[in-house]
Amino acid sequence: MLYWEEAKALVVADLHFGKTGHFRREGIAIPQSVYKEDLQRLVSQLQFFQPQQLIVVGDMFHSVANKELDWFKKWREDFPALDIQLVMGNHDILHRQWYIETGISMVYRQLSAGPFSFVHDIDDKPDLPASATNYFFSGHIHPGVRISGAGKQSLHFPCFYFTPSFCVLPAFSRFTGLAMVKPKAADHIFAIVNQSIIQM
Repeated sequence: MLYWEEAKALVVADLHFGKTGHFRREGIAIPQSVYKEDLQRLVSQLQFFQPQQLIVVGDMFHSVANKELDWFKKWREDFPALDIQLVMGNHDILHRQWYIETGISMVYRQLSAGPFSFVHDIDDKPDLPASATNYFFSGHIHPGVRISGAGKQSLHFPCFYFTPSFCVLPAFSRFTGLAMVKPKAADHIFAIVNQSIIQM
């Protein structure tokens, strides 16, 4: 997650709310505490930064509505003034009326504001005019980095993946996999390790 101070906006990707409920409905025992912890972390960030808007670059939800999304509706009532802009991701398949009822503005393909553009999958970003200089933020792939130790052991961590023209944000949900990124010389990687940010 990033905080865009000038716009008073919190920018997040891949929350996948409702995913644990979806798995339980399919008979896979995933504890509800996973979802509750993700939602509480979001609440903590909202209380800390006091943003006016929340920009979600796709996959705010995971699948069709379930009990966990009923809890989300109740949570939403605690933040009625928060403007939520959702750039629709491949998992955001809820009925249009559901988003309307929860006060979520749906944006298809791309949201542009000031010097930035927001898309779910950077590979699907629309072409901008040649004169445009927008920097892109995206999600979708759940970027990760491998850190190796002296004893040939290695650990994987989520990361922010910055290139000269775009940034891929880490998945907000802890209940996701990771796609290991292969940065080029001009790229920058910031790993999330034990609630700290470490530049690689």
